[in-house]
Amino acid sequence: MENLELVFPEIFLSLSIMFLLLLGVFKKNSSTIIQNISIIVLLITAVITFNETIGVDETKLFNNSIIVDYLSSFMKIVTLLAAFIALIISSNYLKTFKIFKIEYPILILSSVLGMIIMISSNDLIVFYMGLELQSLALYVLATFNRDQIKSSEAGLKYFVLSALSSGLLLYGCSLIYGFTGSTNFDIISNQLNSQEYSLTFGIVFILVGLAFKISAVPFHMWAPDVYEGSPTTVTLFFTMVPKIAALTVFIRFLYVPFFNLIDQWQMILIFLSIASMIFGAVAAIGQKNLKRLIAYSSISHIGYALAGLSTGTNEGIQSSIIYITIYVLMNLGFFSSLLMMRRDEKYYETLDDLSGLSKNHPLLSISLLIILFSLAGIPPLAGFFAKFYVFKAVIEQSMYFLAIVGLLSTVIAAFYYLRIIKIIYFDKEKEKYDGDNSFWLKFSLTVSTIFILIYFIFPSQIIDVVSRINII
Repeated sequence: MENLELVFPEIFLSLSIMFLLLLGVFKKNSSTIIQNISIIVLLITAVITFNETIGVDETKLFNNSIIVDYLSSFMKIVTLLAAFIALIISSNYLKTFKIFKIEYPILILSSVLGMIIMISSNDLIVFYMGLELQSLALYVLATFNRDQIKSSEAGLKYFVLSALSSGLLLYGCSLIYGFTGSTNFDIISNQLNSQEYSLTFGIVFILVGLAFKISAVPFHMWAPDVYEGSPTTVTLFFTMVPKIAALTVFIRFLYVPFFNLIDQWQMILIFLSIASMIFGAVAAIGQKNLKRLIAYSSISHIGYALAGLSTGTNEGIQSSIIYITIYVLMNLGFFSSLLMMRRDEKYYETLDDLSGLSKNHPLLSISLLIILFSLAGIPPLAGFFAKFYVFKAVIEQSMYFLAIVGLLSTVIAAFYYLRIIKIIYFDKEKEKYDGDNSFWLKFSLTVSTIFILIYFIFPSQIIDVVSRINII
């Protein structure tokens, strides 16, 4: 008998989605009820994950196609909490645009279900099923505001390009299956010696598909348009949650079946990392829209996370996981600030709209100052430590060129973060914003700002939690 309690989070989330769909169909005007239940469901799923799986030794279920270990449990909890916060702060925005519908929270839950299936996958088919469940929900979310042509365009672009990347990824899976006779990671690992060079083709195609999902250069082309066109709450979800799941799949895919082929895939990761760091830093300089700017910023940040993964060590993996966790919190703070820039039922999202913000909104400006300094990697804020751990892991493996490129791109990126601060504090003030009185929006901004500010006091707490993740 399988240890079914280990997959209770997935079972509970699946049943909740079905229940909410039925509730939405049979009960009229149930948007608020479904939104509130969805928020509770995400929180309960995180609690179930913590109680049932966090202390469990590595266990494989369903013919070794699902794996439950410390890595999967930790990343599921981060994913669920990030989705919980993204959902809880989105109500006012959705009501303003009259898109507060039952489908929104159900699509968020469906996407999260796909992500936690991906995180636990130990088989190419299970991984692909999770990926497609996540992606199908995200296509609809990107185009959720049908009254805006940019939103419809964002959803269409994301759908077309994502379908292309899914095709490449599936082709890579078929090549690996053809060469090894199995889709299971453990069996593939045992087949490596006889099929070493043949499998490289499959690895390349799968890495291309995964690089698209995390918007790494040169597969980033969808990110700026989709981030700008999607509703802001959806952009917040895009920047935080899917990247956690995709990074976990990178770790699981490269370090479990293909660790012995590190010479083949390490150079690919280094290229993706260097290209993303440089391009993301340079391309953001000319942006006027804050959502486009954060899209290029996210491309650059993913480059740092990939730098940690390219080291081939447990320390590198741990540094990437810490990086993505801190990055999620920084993004949460930034988008919480953006959602507060509302006047006369309209949201503002360009650089000029921040002009002189400090005169009328001093507390919001201080929060943005801390968040932007952290994104730039200025000590002693959390963003500095995130980069420091990655650079430390990279330098320990004598990958000096990668570290130098990372440092240079950090300097370039600091320019546009500091420019935003200059606009907030030194440019002519504009009309005061109405703000957003949502308790949860203020709460998320306060928590993320305080975490970024005081992280240096207790850095060992997160390090101790993440250091229990040992893949190699």
